Amino acid sequence: MLNRPVTQTDLPLPLFHRGKVRDTYDLGDKLLMVATDRISAYDSILPTGIPFKGQVLTAFSGFWFKLTESLVPNHLITIRQRDFPFVWRNWTKAQQDQIWGRAMFVRKAKRIDIECVARGYLAGSAWTEYNRDGTVAGLKLPDWLQQSQQLVEPIFTPAIKAESGHDDNISFEAMANMVGTDLAGRMRDATMTIYATMAEYARQQGIIIADTKLEFGLLDDELIVIDEIGTPDSSRFWEVAKYRLQGPQLSLDKQYVRDWLTVSGWNREPPAPSLPADVVQKTSEKYLEAYKRITRRDLPTELYR
Repeated sequence: MLNRPVTQTDLPLPLFHRGKVRDTYDLGDKLLMVATDRISAYDSILPTGIPFKGQVLTAFSGFWFKLTESLVPNHLITIRQRDFPFVWRNWTKAQQDQIWGRAMFVRKAKRIDIECVARGYLAGSAWTEYNRDGTVAGLKLPDWLQQSQQLVEPIFTPAIKAESGHDDNISFEAMANMVGTDLAGRMRDATMTIYATMAEYARQQGIIIADTKLEFGLLDDELIVIDEIGTPDSSRFWEVAKYRLQGPQLSLDKQYVRDWLTVSGWNREPPAPSLPADVVQKTSEKYLEAYKRITRRDLPTELYR
């Protein structure tokens, strides 16, 4: 039996921001980021939560942040609940349960409003643009590529949030015009370095990371990775043994929900439909399996008490 999803938190701390998935609380020059079990797709928050999702996102981020911290610094201080610098043990049980295994204590940085995407395979919005224009984020690609095909080498495809609320791929040149050539280059290089490290590690565990999305911030002029990293929300995970060229792949990520929404006939305009119980359970199982397959660990909830 799956546990009851946490779709919103109500903690005795100043609320800094409530996003699609995370509720963030202000602790001065630090933040407490709580990954709820909310799930979003096509820029809408679905009314149905996914059990264990927030705990998977937090554990995955903690794992990847540790693995890549020597390559690019990040905002994480700790995900160990016992090390949080406030007296959460005096909270109500309901409030304690809201952060159990799903909270990150992090340094506060100035967010850079550009999503940095590394792609090793042709999928998702990259395939849509390529199929239409022969390009991905303005980059001209060979005209013989097929859906889900591995690219000759990974590419960097930044994106911004359009006025419509949708993510729009932009060229590197457009990104450089927004943040400056030097910072754009640093963000690109950091993204590709982290992706290469993550992809190699996951491949050894039998998982392809087809693409991944990173976000960055500035802390005293230092570029650091913020938000989440290498989760089933921000990455495409495919099983090496089941990979087949051409067409969509069986995945261990949010694509399963996107596929159901497409079949459901939803027009991608709010409000989003509720997910049926079997889709909720299968999605939860996929997130848990992705974590276990890549990290070779069970969800380590015992660490957070």
